[in-house]
Amino acid sequence: QELRPKSLDIKQEELGDMVEKEMASTSEAIEDAVRRIEEMMSQARNESSGVKLEVNERILNSCTDLMKAIRLLVMTSTNLQKEIVESGRGAATTQEFYAKNSRWTEGLISAAKAVGWGATQLVESADRVVLHTGKYEELIVCSHEIAASTAQLVAASKVKAEKSSRNLGRLQECSRNVNEMAANVVASTKSGQEQIEEKDTMDFSGMSLIKLKKEEMETQVKVLELEKRLEGERVRLGELRKQHYALAGTYDAAEEGEAKPAPAPRRGILKKPPLAQKP
Repeated sequence: QELRPKSLDIKQEELGDMVEKEMASTSEAIEDAVRRIEEMMSQARNESSGVKLEVNERILNSCTDLMKAIRLLVMTSTNLQKEIVESGRGAATTQEFYAKNSRWTEGLISAAKAVGWGATQLVESADRVVLHTGKYEELIVCSHEIAASTAQLVAASKVKAEKSSRNLGRLQECSRNVNEMAANVVASTKSGQEQIEEKDTMDFSGMSLIKLKKEEMETQVKVLELEKRLEGERVRLGELRKQHYALAGTYDAAEEGEAKPAPAPRRGILKKPPLAQKP
């Protein structure tokens, strides 16, 4: 609701100007986002190293790729809007066209606002993640929001565009590219989070001697517990195998007993018949 312009407070002749202003504002927000990401990259290289630097660079690079994809999307959307206005306004002016199609224009403005807002939020979330004051989940949510607002912008543009429009085809291709780049941000964020969490569990550099000794004893207790449990499971596995072999042997013997035919009764030995005498 905050992103949606209030129609009652806006004169219809101002709608056309608002479209241009919002698209320009969105482009400026994206350009600013790209600059801020470059600054964060430089800061991360100066203040972090090792795994954290690797994770930060991967996340920020994916965010940069997403911003570039959004910038191309906005440029293509602007070209498509000009094409729509030129082909649909007839003898009317641009302002009159936007005023006549006020609901469509408001949807376009709302979608442009959402794209610019999503880009700004993504950069702010990335900044907090790099400074270790934010959550990785924020980046994931922002990526999903950008994908949704991109779909909204494409849908708003598609309503008035000709199906055979080349700019429409380019816009749909840009939308798919934005979705792909947003998915890359999500993937790099998740893998980075797992990498950082795994490193943090093995980072003992800040521990005192007493703390290290305590951690060592607790780990030894866990090792002994796991070894005891492992030994118990091995014994259980051995007993299960013994029972299995025993049952299998009994079953095989029973099967053989059932399948073995009963011995035939022994008959007497037949004598060879005497040869016939010659006459």
